[in-house]
Amino acid sequence: MKSEHSYDVIVIGSGMGGMTTGAALSRFDRKVLLLEQSQNLGGLTHSFSRGSFSWDVGLHYCGMFRPDQVGGRLLDWLSDGAVEFRSIGTVYDTVHFPGGVEVAIGRPVEALKQELKDRFPDHGAEVDAYFEALESADEAMMAASAERSMPEPFRSVHRLWNSRKIERFCGRTTSEVVADYVSDPKLAATLMAQWGTYGGLPKEASFGLHARVISHYLDGAGYPVGGASSIANGLLPVIEGAGGRALAGTPVSAILIEDGQAVGVRTSEGQEFRAPVIVSAIGAGETVKRLLPAEIQSQEWAAEIDGMRPSLCHFEIYLGFEGDIAKHGATRSNHWFHESWDVGDILWSDVSEPIRGGFASFPSLKDEDHEPGASNSHTGQLMVLADWATVADFVEGGARQRPEEWAAFKEGVAARMLDYYASKFPALAELIVFHELGTPLATARFTAHEKGGMYGLETTPRRVLSEALGPRTPVPGLFLSGQDSMTPGIAGALFGGVLCAAAIEPRVFTKMKGGV
Repeated sequence: MKSEHSYDVIVIGSGMGGMTTGAALSRFDRKVLLLEQSQNLGGLTHSFSRGSFSWDVGLHYCGMFRPDQVGGRLLDWLSDGAVEFRSIGTVYDTVHFPGGVEVAIGRPVEALKQELKDRFPDHGAEVDAYFEALESADEAMMAASAERSMPEPFRSVHRLWNSRKIERFCGRTTSEVVADYVSDPKLAATLMAQWGTYGGLPKEASFGLHARVISHYLDGAGYPVGGASSIANGLLPVIEGAGGRALAGTPVSAILIEDGQAVGVRTSEGQEFRAPVIVSAIGAGETVKRLLPAEIQSQEWAAEIDGMRPSLCHFEIYLGFEGDIAKHGATRSNHWFHESWDVGDILWSDVSEPIRGGFASFPSLKDEDHEPGASNSHTGQLMVLADWATVADFVEGGARQRPEEWAAFKEGVAARMLDYYASKFPALAELIVFHELGTPLATARFTAHEKGGMYGLETTPRRVLSEALGPRTPVPGLFLSGQDSMTPGIAGALFGGVLCAAAIEPRVFTKMKGGV
């Protein structure tokens, strides 16, 4: 069944990467068809509601998105000013350790340094050394990422020029590099405690990736006015205004390859759409394993991607409150809880065991458009990073085949998470009137990411140094967009999406330079 429509570009996946690639190319009069397998456009930037309560599924805060920052300026150009982020305050994260120890993580960076020096007075020089390394590693990571959109021979020359710094910071793990500069284990734990923002265990994640993500918060964090769904509401009209379309509920089952070149896509319903440029924004691993024919999967670049592991998964409980939550302990700042000074010991690998840590957020306090109403309705979330093994018994249709067992499993997980939440916010727990549990299986179903990996591929040095990852693929006409070609998270997906657009349409680079 052939499509009657003709497009300049087909983008698979409507998450942050797919939307930004589509919007950037639409700004240069490319006619874009955006295809989304879910019934909701926006990927992990979409929101959902239950009665008077609304939550974001994947966006809790972002750095560099204020109007005076690079991400904010790019979004302003992409959306024609329709998307706006506002600061969530001076302190954007509060990290909690055993014994009631709390560390406020905020802006400006000099204030954060002083906070750390006050807490660790004998290690002031180490604090300075760490932040100097963070800056150098951030530069190395940006260099490694930028070259992915470069054609040869510029890419090879660029890598050779920056190879020493890239290998030093990107080719080693976070815990390895931090150990070079910091001798106090509690200071080291504090500096690595936010690793959940990119889903990379300190003993496994590239320090370059850690530096890129942590650095993008150092000038503060923001939240979109109107919630995360405002991003899709701002970007999708740009695509449609240029003659393109965004179709939800349209799963792509294959990328069409003819004479070694990508020429179109086939949907699960058998419909074919054709275009000279095909962009996959569903994840590099998912693209290779699910959409490409065997002869392409066997190519060296594809096999390299196929060999990478998915990132971590998570449980998340969405909470609805009635009452003045700010008076009972809720803040615009997020909260990271660690039950051990070993901050890598947080993964929930057995749900019968105690929770080892989590992330709490209050989206209704961050959204300046939120109206609490007469009942003073507010929302909160608790996320617990987990191992896929926690739901392995229910994979491959097990949840549908054993619905009573699955329901009991979810009820038990929700009860443990609510108990953990009450131990951290006892006064807030009294105000909870609604809760709903999100599981790794739900993430896998919604995103189609392998093992529910919300951050795409593994965050290891192997991923960062891989030449297989980037907007350009060896297959003519086929490009990759999103966080796998840059860094994990919403901001990484934005920049990965814009870099992909620039690889297709070089004039996008002029907007990136203007944004910088």
